[in-house]
Amino acid sequence: MKHLKQFAFSQRSIMVVLVCTSLLMGAAIIGQAYYFVAVIEGVFLKKLSFDAVIPLLVGLFAVLVLRAALTYISGRSGVKLASRAKISFRTALLNKFAKNPVQASMQGQSGRKISILMDASDDVDSYFSSYIPQMIQTAIVPLLILAAVFYHHIYSGLIMLITAPFIPFFMALIGVMTKKKSEEQLEKLAAFSGRFLDTLQGLTTLKLFGRARKQRELIEESSLGFRDATMEVLKVAFVSSLMLEFISMLSIGLIAMEIAIRLVVYESISFFSAFFILILAPEFYQFLKDAGSAFHAGRGSVVAAQKVTDELEKDPHQVEWGNRPLTITSSPPEIELDESVFRYKQEGFALGPISTSIAPYSQTAIVGRTGSGKSTLLHLIAGLTAPQEGEVKVAGQSLFKYEEEEWFNQLSYISQHPYLFSGTIAENISIGANGAAREEIIRAAEKAGIAGFIQTLKNGYDTPIGEAGRGLSGGEKQRIALARAFLKRPSIILFDEPTTGLDLQTERILQQSLQELSRSSTVITVAHRLHTIQAADQILLLEEGQLIGKGTHEELIHSVPYYQDMVSVQQGGEKQ
Repeated sequence: MKHLKQFAFSQRSIMVVLVCTSLLMGAAIIGQAYYFVAVIEGVFLKKLSFDAVIPLLVGLFAVLVLRAALTYISGRSGVKLASRAKISFRTALLNKFAKNPVQASMQGQSGRKISILMDASDDVDSYFSSYIPQMIQTAIVPLLILAAVFYHHIYSGLIMLITAPFIPFFMALIGVMTKKKSEEQLEKLAAFSGRFLDTLQGLTTLKLFGRARKQRELIEESSLGFRDATMEVLKVAFVSSLMLEFISMLSIGLIAMEIAIRLVVYESISFFSAFFILILAPEFYQFLKDAGSAFHAGRGSVVAAQKVTDELEKDPHQVEWGNRPLTITSSPPEIELDESVFRYKQEGFALGPISTSIAPYSQTAIVGRTGSGKSTLLHLIAGLTAPQEGEVKVAGQSLFKYEEEEWFNQLSYISQHPYLFSGTIAENISIGANGAAREEIIRAAEKAGIAGFIQTLKNGYDTPIGEAGRGLSGGEKQRIALARAFLKRPSIILFDEPTTGLDLQTERILQQSLQELSRSSTVITVAHRLHTIQAADQILLLEEGQLIGKGTHEELIHSVPYYQDMVSVQQGGEKQ
């Protein structure tokens, strides 16, 4: 609730519009009642001619038009406020995921994140589009109506004053129940979304292991749980609407009875005042009822906003970029790691402290056993995550003082499993070079050794491929990723051993492409193959997150027993 209120009051222009429209709305409702009663009294009691009541009818029409216009303006302002809030929440979530994509991808289910990004962010809509405008109106319009009623008849005003608090009291009582039910509903929706997406992504695996039926039963159970939670929320909403209707109708009945007794029996109130109050009373309670309905919707939005806030507050360690321009002249910049440390969790795996430097145009190989921190070190160098201690320096300055876009314009990262998006082959190659000409795309494909394959396809470079590169082999994906690098012409290229698992011919093509790329760039490779390691200018040897050796192949083979053992195993495997 705190975050929602802070955002609402930060939009001062909209809040001023809502307050002004509420004041004018109250005046329009009182004016509407006045003109309506004046017309009825003039025609039926004073026997005025039609010409005599025309000014009153014009006044009535004017206030009706004004009320309709104010309702439209208030609703539009609420929708605009809600739109800004959803944009703000979604932007914050996307920035949070983008600032530390490695951590974000490892924590929780993708479906749950999508549910929070889409569904939870959408659910805050009612707080701003309905709850805020209605609460402002309820704080202003009923008070104006009450003042008008007190002016004409103090006892009717007292009945309103006594009965009105029952509605907000009941709203608060229902709100507690609504909040709990809404929490259950959102939790079940997030669980259902996460499980459903996981199942879709792993459908082939589930089928092969005979678990498809079991997973279907789990999805059905999760879906039914979400249905039941939704019905519980609706049940609370229906009960609250019934009770609010009952309280307001009972209160209007008391006012009507009191006025009838004073008008007919005691004759202590005029027809104009009695009719005027009877018209205003339903308006008074209608605003309170609408506030009750908006309150119910607002409580659900509070739960959704809390989900968004909880997600934003996870993993406070974020990558924050600066605004310093990164100027690359004739050669790539030098990269330094100065006592850099990164931990995945407080008591989890830790990398570092690591201190080393990578010279321009050099080829650096990062080696070590599985789980030693090779990919993590690559992520630090790439700027995909920031060190919790120490620094990563580029051209003598902290990497994160530079502009993010300028740094990534100088960088290409090719992993073992490069991600291809749903679209054409040409679109996937040119993703890192917007506006590239078709000739440039073709040259990049030729250098990556994928042009021959593309020419065999019916639609060539306009051939559509599925999400994550479905329809292409691993080698074809790798070569498209290489074509991206050739097209981008980066200063720094990071490879997470892209040749692992490929056939010899594809690997040979990729190695030739890598050699060509290395002539104009600094190349940093997570290496497993011995021939890749031996060709490196510098080798960084990792073990359990620690840098236990660095130097050339010849230097390490004579000075580090662990490296000698690793090379012996590699040589034995290659001979076999």
